[in-house]
Amino acid sequence: MEILAFGVQSDEKPLMEKAFAGHHEVRCLDVFLNEDTAPIAAGYEIISTSVNATLNNRVLQTLAAGGAHLIAQRSTGFNNIDLEVAERLGLTVARVSYYSPYAVAEFAWTLAMAVNRRIVRASNRTRDFDFRLDGLMGRDLRGRTVGVLGTGKIGEAFTRIAHGFGMKLLGWDITENPACVELGMKYVDKERLFTEADLISLHVPLLPATEHIVGSAALRTMKDDAILVNSSRGGLIDTKALVSELREGRFTGVGLDVYEAEAGLFFLDKSLDVVEDDTLARLVTFPNVLVTSHQAYYTVDAVSQIIETTVANVLDYQAGRRSENVLVPSAPKS
Repeated sequence: MEILAFGVQSDEKPLMEKAFAGHHEVRCLDVFLNEDTAPIAAGYEIISTSVNATLNNRVLQTLAAGGAHLIAQRSTGFNNIDLEVAERLGLTVARVSYYSPYAVAEFAWTLAMAVNRRIVRASNRTRDFDFRLDGLMGRDLRGRTVGVLGTGKIGEAFTRIAHGFGMKLLGWDITENPACVELGMKYVDKERLFTEADLISLHVPLLPATEHIVGSAALRTMKDDAILVNSSRGGLIDTKALVSELREGRFTGVGLDVYEAEAGLFFLDKSLDVVEDDTLARLVTFPNVLVTSHQAYYTVDAVSQIIETTVANVLDYQAGRRSENVLVPSAPKS
């Protein structure tokens, strides 16, 4: 059987082909699944999608009509999938419920340190043989307060690094993580965390309850010299509200690996296009803002785990097994 995989990066393709070898053929496409590309999937029973795929009603209808029975998403997040429609159509949907949390946690710290120590500006200067230090002063993190929203596996890994820096630890989540408590984390309400933290990092999933969890009210209560990092989902931050605060000269730095309107932009070369997203265009002009294109997960370790789990999801589906990765259970069709 041949499996069709959408949104496969060039670095990811050999890992995909190696992982599926001996099980199935896999056809890797660099285009992302959306309403325009969904017809390509006609005749394929198993479809693998990336985090920026669009799996709305129309796309799912097209996939089902073309003979798809399994959607194996290569990510933990699934806010891009209309699960109710998938279930109504009899589609099985699986995701990757776990992969290396260190990839994302370490990258979140990379963003935090880069904006704190003005690394991008310093690098750009030295390329022009400008070796001045003016405007490059950062701050020690030791003794300062970090606020971690979401203390699951990634949040815990991020917290362990913060503990290594010697920071005071504040956390917020619906349940406390004993490992974080053991490190000295104090769980507080969101309002206190936003008010007291010198560095805030987001590690919660995007759900109706967490959409714009960092909105205008939260941004206004943050310290003027705070650092904000988001390596989870773009919709956690009200970007227009963030731009408004940045225009007032607030925040030491903002590191964003995700953006709430990234679909159709991230993972693509838009360097020769006119980007019509005025909010993003304004955001990247701020000297204290660093935007990367959803690459926090992108290590050979994490991607290999994601692909291996995707292979397991396919094999489980064919064998009629259900694991914790299945979001919409549906019996395999012969």
